[in-house]
Amino acid sequence: MADQKPVVVYFTQTCPWCHRAKEYLTQKGIVFKEIDVGKDREQAKEMIAKSGQMGVPVITIGDAVVVGFNQGKIDELLNLKPSAPPNPA
Repeated sequence: MADQKPVVVYFTQTCPWCHRAKEYLTQKGIVFKEIDVGKDREQAKEMIAKSGQMGVPVITIGDAVVVGFNQGKIDELLNLKPSAPPNPA
């Protein structure tokens, strides 16, 4: 995607929602930068300044900030088609 907005995922190694968010972006073919705020205090301060939150994941898409793994908001900001619900068994 040549015109994709820059995407950054602030995460920690122990956060299951962070892993889900990164997996989702990868499945959608979205290129993103990963910042482990558990290892980088300066980046953690930057994340808090941008989001007003200490929890992760925090995902920035262009100038927009998404707190938590909000798939609908991510789809909207990246102009992605929503994922189809799983077929019932």
